[in-house]
Amino acid sequence: MAQIFPRWTNKIPLAIGVGTPIALCGVVFVVWYYFSPKFTDVGYQPEQPVPFSHKLHAGELGLDCRYCHNTVEVAAQAAIPPLGTCMNCHSQLNLGDREGRVQPVKDAFEGKSTLEWVRVHMLPDYAYFNHSVHVAAGVGCSTCHGRIDQMQVVAQAEPLSMSWCLDCHRNPEPNLRPRDQVTNMAWFETPASKEYNPAEDPTRTRAVSPPEHCSGCHR
Repeated sequence: MAQIFPRWTNKIPLAIGVGTPIALCGVVFVVWYYFSPKFTDVGYQPEQPVPFSHKLHAGELGLDCRYCHNTVEVAAQAAIPPLGTCMNCHSQLNLGDREGRVQPVKDAFEGKSTLEWVRVHMLPDYAYFNHSVHVAAGVGCSTCHGRIDQMQVVAQAEPLSMSWCLDCHRNPEPNLRPRDQVTNMAWFETPASKEYNPAEDPTRTRAVSPPEHCSGCHR
């Protein structure tokens, strides 16, 4: 009987048996890494309608985060500052307007136009997060948002994924600081941070025990 298929075709079943698991592992790895928030979200840096510099305001000028985000200690949302907050300084000192960068803020404040900031840090609608609870526990701004005081343009520094949050909930102590240092971006670079023990902090009425169950964040 004449040979229909070449002899090398006998190895096809073996190649399929070995190659398929390897290909599946490759697909799983690609999805696990390249589809994860650590890859897709970290570094997200949208262009804003006004080139506001946190490096200048929070870093060089030393403005406290709570001056602009004034609900961060009492509400779930940190709050985008109203235009009046900007104009508290810029209407008096006429700062930063050499190139007309502040003019859109002034126009919006006077009702001549509208101004919409582009949100950088976003969580799914099904995930509940409360800023005031975390700040009260001693979680600093830089823990989740990175060194905002060094960012000319704000970018997402952490993945803010469920696994990332759970890592902190399971072992919160390394991310805690005294409550009066929550807006100190450089806290972990100070000698005091090396000696700080949350369990020995007299200002804490009880130990920090963040929830690890589903209903803690999915309500």
